[in-house]
Amino acid sequence: MRNFTFTLMLIVSVNGFSQKFTKDEKALILAGDTKTALPIYQTKDEKQYRILLAQSQEISPKDKTLPVLIERMRLALAATEGGVGIAAPQVGINRNVILVQRFDKMDYPVEYFINPKIIWRSELLNKGPEGDLSIDKFRETFYRSYSIRLEYFDLDNKRHDEMVEGFTAVILQHEIDHLSGILIPDKFKNEKGLQYKEVKVYQKNKN
Repeated sequence: MRNFTFTLMLIVSVNGFSQKFTKDEKALILAGDTKTALPIYQTKDEKQYRILLAQSQEISPKDKTLPVLIERMRLALAATEGGVGIAAPQVGINRNVILVQRFDKMDYPVEYFINPKIIWRSELLNKGPEGDLSIDKFRETFYRSYSIRLEYFDLDNKRHDEMVEGFTAVILQHEIDHLSGILIPDKFKNEKGLQYKEVKVYQKNKN
């Protein structure tokens, strides 16, 4: 029985789902009118830039403040011009939460993803332009996996596992990069000079 208890505690710790928002995080999420959008952080502000570069942590799907964060992120995204996704670091919260517009579903709904993980990526790549709500006037062309297998949780702590492809898969990869502090100017710089061959989509050359 002791071994079982220890194993269970270890699994919970590894998953990180025992983690709740800190007092400071709650204060930020609940600041002002909670029925309004949270401001979107910008790289041109040094303090906000440091938060955007930080590694985010997992959050308990059952944290009572989480639905407020998700709704205020949704309002922040809705207030943008053409925005299709947003990550919690972009509103100052270094937690693994993203919202993405689903272009692979009817009516293109915006959905939330808690503690998302990409557990498989296709070798076939998609090529297209990307911008960022946190970076003013930056837009470049990137290669992303055409399809991914995604694991995530909902507010009922239910785990989901699904395959996503096309433009929605691109958005998910972009937003999940945010959770690791990866911004597209750095991605562009690191991948500059890589060569690809054209097939139906693209595939990285193997040297």
